[in-house]
This record gives sequence, structure tokens and C-alpha cells, in this order.
Amino acid sequence: MEAAEASSLGRALCVVTGASRGLGRALCVGLAALLAPGSALLLSGRAEAPLRELEALLRRDWPRLRPRALPADLARPHGAPLLLRAAHEALREMEAHGAPPETLLLLNNAGSLGDISKSFCELTDAAEVGAYLDLNVTSALCLTAGLLQAFPARPGLRRTVVNISSLAALQPFKSWSLYCTGKAARDMMFRVLAQEEPDVRVLSYAPGPLDTDMQEEVRTKSRDPKLRQIFLEMKEEGKLLDCDVSARKLLDLLLADTFESGAHIDFYDP
Repeated sequence: MEAAEASSLGRALCVVTGASRGLGRALCVGLAALLAPGSALLLSGRAEAPLRELEALLRRDWPRLRPRALPADLARPHGAPLLLRAAHEALREMEAHGAPPETLLLLNNAGSLGDISKSFCELTDAAEVGAYLDLNVTSALCLTAGLLQAFPARPGLRRTVVNISSLAALQPFKSWSLYCTGKAARDMMFRVLAQEEPDVRVLSYAPGPLDTDMQEEVRTKSRDPKLRQIFLEMKEEGKLLDCDVSARKLLDLLLADTFESGAHIDFYDP
């Protein structure tokens, strides 16, 4: 069904990375129900077919929104500029209809585990490490900075940036050197943003252990056997979270808008 006229997040221009599956897809579907007619929803990811399917779903169920699939690899130089051009185009289209956005929302969800079969001392290939950081840290920094530059502060515009984080940003996990490093770097990066730009609402959200393809990789490829067993038992005991449930928690946090800007909030936090 279509969002109501007085949607809780108002008329928005939303950019969601990693939107093709898992948490990203769940966030897009949840967001659509909270946006006012005329809102733009830019869906970014590396897998084109699922993005097109998601775009079609949103157009069917919320016909007065403007979803757009944007297949892009954010680890490559053209990735962030493509999203920025699309955001400018969406803004011009909204303005042409006399309805500029009241909210700019960026959900930095794209990311990867890295090679979790390797120990710290096996990570000697600088190109491998650099490629991981390009996707998981550099692209999030450049996209966020570019979008905030393109949409500077103005009366009537609320700007919110979300970093999809992890417990691994705070706690070390054996054989997850790259993942822990990337998540910790992103948390600190967005804490700096919150300090420098007090008008921007910034949140790092750890969604909890989700029942996704990434979890399958964790259970089968983690070098540490104890870690593999922990997540295997969570799967067998039904303790992994459904993406829709975790997405709802994040959307509720955004609606309430009471968090301290720059904060790290976990799904299990009260």
C-alpha cells in the first residue's frame, strides 16, 4: 500500500548502499512505507537483477515514490560519482514538481567481510588490504562527504547519515582483522563527522547477527573453530535475527530521533 500523506519521515531524498539483499533490501522496503509521496529512493548495489526487482516492487506498492536502481561498485572510482549524479537528478526532478526534499537520508550499508580464513599474520598482500579498505572505508567516506557537499545545510532540510556498524567495531574477533578494522574505522570516521557538522544527525547502528548469506560465510570460512561453532549454534537454535526485525529497530531510532549524534547503538541496546 502507498505511504500516507503525512508520512513520519516526510518528503525525502534517500540513498541506500548495499540495497540488493539482506538488511539493505529490508531497509528500503521499510523506508518506503514511511516516506511522503514524491520522495526519491536511490538503491545502490553491485547485483543488478535484485536491484531491478526491488525497484519494480517499490514502484508497484508505492506508486507515488520515485525509486531508482543504481548498479554500482563503490570500490571503483566511478561508484560514488554515479550516486552523486543520480542524487542531483533526483533533486532536480523533485524541485521541478515543486516539492524539494525536507530530509536527506544516507544509509551506508554496503560492505564485505574480507578473507576471514586468514589470520592477522597472513595478511601481507597490500593490494588485498587496500581493496578491502577501498570498499568498506574509503567509499563510505567519499560518498558521505560528496553528498553533504552537494546538499549543504539550509533551512527546512534535515540531513541524516547512518553507518551500518557491528559489534566487531568494538570487540576483536579472531581471523576478522579486516572486518574489525573496517568497522572500527567507520565508527570513528562518523564520530568525527558528528563533531564537525553538528547540524547533521549521525548514527552508527549495529544490526546484530543477521540471518543472511554473510552469516553462512561466517559459519563456514572463519579460521577460528570456536567462532565458527558459536555462529553455527546460533543458527541451529534460531538466534539469528531476521533482517526485517533489525531494520524496524533502526527505522524506529530514526523516527524517534533522540540518539546522541555520532553514537554507536546496537540492536540489543534498550
